[in-house]
Amino acid sequence: MDFGFSPEQDTMRESVRRFMRERVAPRVAECEKQREFAWDLLPQLQPFGYLGGLLPEEAGGFGMRYADWAILMEEAGYCWLSLRVMMNSLNILAQLLHRQGTPAQQQRWLKPLLAGQLKHWMAITEPNHGSNVAGIETRAEDKGDHYLVNGNKLWITNGIHGNFGVLVARTFSATCDGGISMFIVERAQTAYEARRADVMFIRATGTSQLSFNDAVVPKANLLGKEGEGLKAILTGLNFGRLNVAMGAVGAARSALDLSIDYSKQRKQFGKPIAGFQLVQKLIVDMMVRCEAARALGYRAAWALDQGGSARTECSIAKLYAAEAAHEVAGMALQVHGGSGYSEELPIERIFRDTRGGMIPEGTTEIQTLIVGREVLGISAFQ
Repeated sequence: MDFGFSPEQDTMRESVRRFMRERVAPRVAECEKQREFAWDLLPQLQPFGYLGGLLPEEAGGFGMRYADWAILMEEAGYCWLSLRVMMNSLNILAQLLHRQGTPAQQQRWLKPLLAGQLKHWMAITEPNHGSNVAGIETRAEDKGDHYLVNGNKLWITNGIHGNFGVLVARTFSATCDGGISMFIVERAQTAYEARRADVMFIRATGTSQLSFNDAVVPKANLLGKEGEGLKAILTGLNFGRLNVAMGAVGAARSALDLSIDYSKQRKQFGKPIAGFQLVQKLIVDMMVRCEAARALGYRAAWALDQGGSARTECSIAKLYAAEAAHEVAGMALQVHGGSGYSEELPIERIFRDTRGGMIPEGTTEIQTLIVGREVLGISAFQ
């Protein structure tokens, strides 16, 4: 494994970092306050590869490697975890459309999505089913030229704003008795209710509850084959774990850098607090966690670039990086003291947002069981 970055990757990182610093960072506080995402940023992010960069060039992507993608996710997390979350769901959706979509579906939804012209959502999680994707209860019944959908989805990124999304539902037809399928749902075609779900973290991502009450979805909007959606979803979640891990690494690095700067400027007892042994202990512990999480993240990206599933590597990276980032944010808050509580400084937001990384794309506990299954060859899942 060679984690040395090429000159092209270093140039990309610097370009992205400059864009984040100059164009994104000045808007974060207001977006968080208004609980709204900066949608006009999407077309501006496209040239860097944030919108489908992993897809092949003939599909509208850049043909990037996962190591390149990990750089993008790390820099997004460093600047604003809400942006990382948006890019995660957008690119999982883009990959599903690329791999499962018909040419007509790709023309109608994938191309404008990659151009930053559509607002999206992915509806998997339900009030009673989060980690257990196979247990979802939302139903789609074949009615001839359309499906009739009934059910509720919860914690859906951007559900209140999205023009369209992919809905995961248990399907009932002449050839499918309850298998899990995916459906493209467009707001202009299908009536459904979207309500904001107020949450403590990633406040600019429009987290929502979606309700489908005899919602009509055209037959042509089936994504892939009936009953074969579960494998595609789980593959997307594995990719999402790399995204969460690298975003967490970026957020942890941001908290560390802010703490280093603050400790050198803040004076107590006549000298900078950076000169106190216990403050240095906090800084060093933060640094160790950042470096370990970063190494695990790029190891997972390397494993994906070798062509395997990298299931174990992605789960380990997600498990450790998500927990380490919140630990680092907690230590950063300690370094900042009372100032760390203030919404005027980014530490408060980073502390909240990093806590959220332990839950999506499979909780810490689920990652533990995935790794345990891979290592021991015995599944603890019921």
